[in-house]
Amino acid sequence: METVSRRVRDALTSRGEARRARRRLAREIAAYRTPAERLELDMILSRHTAEQVAEIDEILREQSAAERSTRHHALLVDQT
Repeated sequence: METVSRRVRDALTSRGEARRARRRLAREIAAYRTPAERLELDMILSRHTAEQVAEIDEILREQSAAERSTRHHALLVDQT
């Protein structure tokens, strides 16, 4: 019989593994930097359903937002 503590420990381990896998995927996606590389990634993703690429799309949006924020901050610093 599985104990509650064992189920909790397993759930935490699974969540940790999922976070590590997502960070690894985000690093791999971030390696597509040039317009040509981004086009290649878009072409790869277009072969799949929205459901299949949902996590990748989310990571791309997060990376894009972070990049815009960094550029905006740099512009503000330059103006001072």
